[in-house]
Amino acid sequence: MSTSTPPGAPPTASTSQPHNPLHGKTLQSIVEELSRHYGWEELAVRIPVRCFTHDPSVNSSLKFLRKTPWARDKVEGLYLFMLRDIRRNRGGTSAPFKAD
Repeated sequence: MSTSTPPGAPPTASTSQPHNPLHGKTLQSIVEELSRHYGWEELAVRIPVRCFTHDPSVNSSLKFLRKTPWARDKVEGLYLFMLRDIRRNRGGTSAPFKAD
């Protein structure tokens, strides 16, 4: 018996965009991860918008980013860069190296 999706059925979350790191991520979780990774000061340097430079918070950032597509694009781009940088610093693997 096959476990594949029948023809004409809508794709599931796991099959529709299996290699897209943004798929299933909320804007809130992206902003929270960026602020944890870089800190608000570094985030303001990398993306100099008022919601990051003046009294930054997740809520104020979300309000601005939801209304400003170009800024949201920059945040998503920085998030993808952060993920690549983290992967690169780990040596390109997602699992820890096991010695024999």
